[in-house]
Amino acid sequence: MATVAEGGFPEVGGTPRDAALLGDLEVVGRLAASSNVAVLVRLLAADDAYAIYKPVRGEQPLWDFPEGTLAGREVAAHLVSEAGGWHLVPATVLRDGPLGAGSVQRWVGDPFTPLPDDQVVDLAPAGSVPPGWLPTFSAETSTGEPVTVVHAATDDVRALAVLDAVINNSDRKGSHCLRDAAGRLWAIDHGVTFHATPKLRTVLWGWSGDPLTDADLGRLERLRDALDDPAVGLAEALETLLPHTDVLALRERVARLLRLRRHPRPSPGWPAVPWPPL
Repeated sequence: MATVAEGGFPEVGGTPRDAALLGDLEVVGRLAASSNVAVLVRLLAADDAYAIYKPVRGEQPLWDFPEGTLAGREVAAHLVSEAGGWHLVPATVLRDGPLGAGSVQRWVGDPFTPLPDDQVVDLAPAGSVPPGWLPTFSAETSTGEPVTVVHAATDDVRALAVLDAVINNSDRKGSHCLRDAAGRLWAIDHGVTFHATPKLRTVLWGWSGDPLTDADLGRLERLRDALDDPAVGLAEALETLLPHTDVLALRERVARLLRLRRHPRPSPGWPAVPWPPL
């Protein structure tokens, strides 16, 4: 069964708990560019470790996400990523903090040292796709130069595209796909996910309509089984983080992906790419 640990973090069977995220926090500063309040904090229970703290009270109301909280969706994305075996979303908890309840997520890398650029999504000259990359769409730079937006054609990026379809990610920008110093892929910023209405917007459309890999079919089956197993506690935990209709829709998306066994295509009548895309 799911339990609520100190600080309000749902413990789910098979999902390791990051104890440092539940320890004392030291505020370093606010990320001024964020549309919602986002605070860089130091994890005092770990050496040279940081996290991003997003308090619920700092969330801007969204007309298309009127129910639930962005913080709850951030935590839910981590739980689903772990339960299915994607392991792409950094450890994230729901807990009290200096500005009240909110999500606290491990920072990828060192916040004072930029990560390598253009590892996942990049711009190429118009009509030109480098080896090992896939095209997403054509665009123009701010100076009017025609370009093609491309993304890496690696297995881990492909797995992320499937995870985004599962969680109905409405805002998969290129800057939300990070590789750490060791080259491991991480995905961040999942506040607008899990809506019951199809809202998939992403820059990772390179496999649109292609058959799913055996690895991702296995992850989908693992997630389906975790949702169905009360002993795992995943469904119960998600019910504490998301509106009930969003949990039902998650189950339906997993079932649909397993039935069709293909990457989704962009939905007509809905913007397929977030803005800004990078």
